[in-house]
Amino acid sequence: MRVLFVTGEFPPMQGGVGDYTWALGSVLSRRGIDVHVLTGHEAGPSHLAPAGVANVYPDISAWGWGLADQVREVVNEIQPDVLHIQYQSAAFDLHPAINLLPRALRKRPQSYAIAVTYHDLRTPYIFPKAGPLRWKANLALAQHSDAVIVTNAEDVSRLRQVQPVAGKLHEVPIGANIQPDPPAGFQRAEQRARWGVGPDELLLCYFGFLNESKGGEELMLALARLAEDGIPAHLLMIGGQVGASDPTNHAYLLRVQALADEKGLSDRVRWTGFTAAAEVSANFFASDIAVLPYRDGASFRRGSLMAAIAHSMPVISTEPLVSIPELRDGENIRLVPVRSPEALAEAVTHLWQQPDRLGELSQGARALASHFTWDAIADRHLEIYRALV
Repeated sequence: MRVLFVTGEFPPMQGGVGDYTWALGSVLSRRGIDVHVLTGHEAGPSHLAPAGVANVYPDISAWGWGLADQVREVVNEIQPDVLHIQYQSAAFDLHPAINLLPRALRKRPQSYAIAVTYHDLRTPYIFPKAGPLRWKANLALAQHSDAVIVTNAEDVSRLRQVQPVAGKLHEVPIGANIQPDPPAGFQRAEQRARWGVGPDELLLCYFGFLNESKGGEELMLALARLAEDGIPAHLLMIGGQVGASDPTNHAYLLRVQALADEKGLSDRVRWTGFTAAAEVSANFFASDIAVLPYRDGASFRRGSLMAAIAHSMPVISTEPLVSIPELRDGENIRLVPVRSPEALAEAVTHLWQQPDRLGELSQGARALASHFTWDAIADRHLEIYRALV
């Protein structure tokens, strides 16, 4: 079977969708699937991408109205059985051409199936005051595809109400884009000392790019509250700060940094910047609690949450928008109300004062992580592909 992924980002670009596509493609390749990736020119040629996916085509200079013709050329050359779009609107420059791609490709007889994975349901820009047209563009992507994959219960709930889409809807969670694999010779105390954190101090960590939905301001306000209460807390901001896809992230980063300065947190907050995956893993293991205060609630579409769970981290996050039975407050995660720095600080303090609870949350996260392996995710994709072909 031959699969062609179309993705707005791919390593060495920084971004969760690119990491996801690489991880899934690598496992499928090991299963004997002939995997190809069509992506933007910023990804660079195949020899710059991580090992695992041999056929990378960084051919797209702009995700505009000429996209269908460019994709059609690659399709004619590769002859895939499945064309699989990895959709996140920001990764495609918020341009609606990707939303209309399945419809455009249907204008000629084709011998391949089209699948789309919605990494989120953010709509394209189109034009000012486009309003409902933006959501219709998102639906067009689903309606003209043969299979629609979503990664979380929230998106299932929303798309299930759209009758033409409901019958071809599949929920497949994402896996961790960072595996628990620190560098050889890793020593927890040494890693903490690198960031100026002693053995009797509290090291919180945050992972992922900053944007309006991530709760960075609440995170800084909670840290300030902990400092006022005399908790010896530090915060390690792990990984790249804004990513390659969404230019609005930078403005939000500046707001978060300004707030940290205003609250006098410069000696408590450390920024690692973009690092190799092994170094990210080491920083997870060096930390005591992962704090991920998403403004739209905890969700399995968040690669940062999945990475923390994969590392068996005690996690404090925010209450999901819809019920997620797998997330059990107090058992495998600690959930607090959204947009509440006070609740975040109280949860951190409670766990800091009861070390046994940290161990229990870590054990719960380890058990939860076993359900989200990349092998299991690849199995689900193969089932979907075989039903299509």
